[in-house]
Amino acid sequence: MPTPTSFPAPRGAQEADILRSPARELGDFIRAHRERLTPDAAGLPAGNRRRTPGLRREEVAQLCGVSPTWYTWIEQGRPVSASPDALARIAVALRLTRAERAYLFELAALRDPAEPAPGTSDAPAALLASIALLDAPAYVLDRQWTALAWNGHASDLFVGWLAPDDDHNLLRYMFTSEAARRLVVGWETRARRLVAEFRADSSRHLTDQPTRALIENLLKASDAFALFWRSQDVGEREGGLREFDHPVRGHLRFDQITLTPALREDLKLVALIPRTVPEG
Repeated sequence: MPTPTSFPAPRGAQEADILRSPARELGDFIRAHRERLTPDAAGLPAGNRRRTPGLRREEVAQLCGVSPTWYTWIEQGRPVSASPDALARIAVALRLTRAERAYLFELAALRDPAEPAPGTSDAPAALLASIALLDAPAYVLDRQWTALAWNGHASDLFVGWLAPDDDHNLLRYMFTSEAARRLVVGWETRARRLVAEFRADSSRHLTDQPTRALIENLLKASDAFALFWRSQDVGEREGGLREFDHPVRGHLRFDQITLTPALREDLKLVALIPRTVPEG
């Protein structure tokens, strides 16, 4: 049996400072992605020996059409004024994905000029009721990824998460429950991806108290979560194969589908469709 991966404990002051002001978070995010981007990927000559990883600040500033001083200040988390147009140019220069670009604008508390205006809607009661109609594990998550409703198939599958007395938050379950580590096949890969997806998903309400409280609690409770959160990875929520080692039913395989109701992008309906293995 493979031994669990050991994660380094968060370092005192670094752990306490990991949720900083939006300006500092914005600067850290931009710097991390600048350091990952190679000159070749950005369409720049590699040049002579480089002392820093990735692109230089001056190179990104040139690509964005902004002054090097202004760009340096925004990376340093100084309270500088940033227009949506300037941020859009940074997103293009750094080759950010759609999820990463959305996170960039949310950190800056600005609306992406490429995004349509959001709509509003009352709480969709029909959404919560719809999962009972599905003959497969299904549940609804709120903006903190706490299950609001689920069907019997889901409670049977997720041991330790969806029983009446369980903590119904998916992230706390994944990172603080030994049952989750035993249940989820490839736990480390899935857990890392989950944090990247939550970072992208929570960007619209990262300063909301419930969201901040959840993140701060997990930073203290889980070394793995703290490590993955510090990585600044951002990813869109993806479907695909999900595998479980169920204590009663054995090895199970599903295709995950995540649906977002119209006008309520803070909620998700997740369904796990059993994947049948073709007979050889």
